[in-house]
Amino acid sequence: MKKKKADYTHLSANQPIGIFDSGVGGLTVAKEIKRLLPNEDLIYFGDTKHLPYGEKSREAIVGYSTKITNFLLEQNCKAIVIACNTATANALQEVQALVADRVPVIDVINPVAEKVSYEIHNNVGVIATKATVNSGLYKKSIRKHNKFIKVDELATPLLVPAIEEGFKNHPITHSIIYNYLSNNKLKNIETLILGCTHYPLLIDEIKQYYGNRVRVIDSPNIVANQLKMILDKHHLLNEENHNTTYQFFLSDITKNFEKISKKFFGKSIDLELKVL
Repeated sequence: MKKKKADYTHLSANQPIGIFDSGVGGLTVAKEIKRLLPNEDLIYFGDTKHLPYGEKSREAIVGYSTKITNFLLEQNCKAIVIACNTATANALQEVQALVADRVPVIDVINPVAEKVSYEIHNNVGVIATKATVNSGLYKKSIRKHNKFIKVDELATPLLVPAIEEGFKNHPITHSIIYNYLSNNKLKNIETLILGCTHYPLLIDEIKQYYGNRVRVIDSPNIVANQLKMILDKHHLLNEENHNTTYQFFLSDITKNFEKISKKFFGKSIDLELKVL
């Protein structure tokens, strides 16, 4: 049965874009969207009260993701970006069903998998949370487009808590990265996908481990470009040069989120507590 073409003519270009993640990780995607689409208003929801999602059950992740999606729809968002690999891997279908073609939904796994599939990659490694690895979605998505690519996935659950605690360029993260990346599963990879939006915050340390031996994929850039393409296709890009607004809602306000969001978006931003 042919899929019905999405109709977003009821939406307006000046509506904001909604983005959500379990914590600070999605800020790597939000920062790239801000850079690529400087005229867009953004509403970000960080579910810091329930992080890390990677250790939660699928049912819990679906519950959090659908509540946040409802909230972003109530804020009149013209698109929803699931800036969380674990939420994508476990709740994408439920979020899409809830949205029901009211707005476009952009996830962080499928655009990356598709791009990797059509470039020259033979042995691909994925590091991600337990819940993302257990879903097998990266392997399925990549091999759907190119069945000849070998994909090895490794759960790296200690990285998100370390990042949320602010351990960047620290002996703790150096040790965790070394222990994970030296795992035999990743022995022969040529390309590494950072399968969690938190991990680009450690991209320099990860690249330092590999030198030039392994290509590390910049997922936030790929996702932001996918969003731009979809908004452009449906005439929803905001071309107006106006005072852009960035709103941040958190289920628990943390010092590390405050520090990273101000670094990415400027010192004058406000964080609003919102428990759903």
